[in-house]
Amino acid sequence: MFIQTEATPNPATLKFLPGRDVLVGEPRDFRSIDAAAASPLAASLFGISGVTGVFLGSDFISVTKDDTNWAHIKPAILGVIMDHFLAGKPVLLDANEPHVDEFAGEEFFEEEDKEMVEVIKELLATRVRPAVAMDGGDIIFRGFKEGTVFLHMQGACSGCPSSTATLKSGIENLLRHFVPGVEQVQQV
Repeated sequence: MFIQTEATPNPATLKFLPGRDVLVGEPRDFRSIDAAAASPLAASLFGISGVTGVFLGSDFISVTKDDTNWAHIKPAILGVIMDHFLAGKPVLLDANEPHVDEFAGEEFFEEEDKEMVEVIKELLATRVRPAVAMDGGDIIFRGFKEGTVFLHMQGACSGCPSSTATLKSGIENLLRHFVPGVEQVQQV
């Protein structure tokens, strides 16, 4: 099994591509060993000293580390991923269990903004999320209030030094262009 590794804009996160499907459905972001209990793969990765986050995408795994040198933990990460898939273990213990984002809350917006919110979500789904997934992350809509779109960043995007630029220069400009009424984007 050959696992490709790609750098992401976040120097603390690497993207691992095992050459097969990783997760069907919505991506999963694990930021603690307790949250990772739902995934044998994520739990095994958290067992490596220095790993602070695991993000599972459709065909990739993003791993975030503390200040540990990549040269020290990358071989262990590759080994865990390879062993997991070669053993045929499930990525999630219960794939039918609904996913609950540990940082999620109810979406919030006024009823009169519902149509605008649908356009925002469509733009995020078709133009933003695929591009962000290429960098090993994801962006989730959380709310809209008084011209401000609130987004939650996951995977490589969470804590990335260039995430502010992505939000302001990329996503904010896109949404302001296509959705009258959007004034700014803010990370939650």
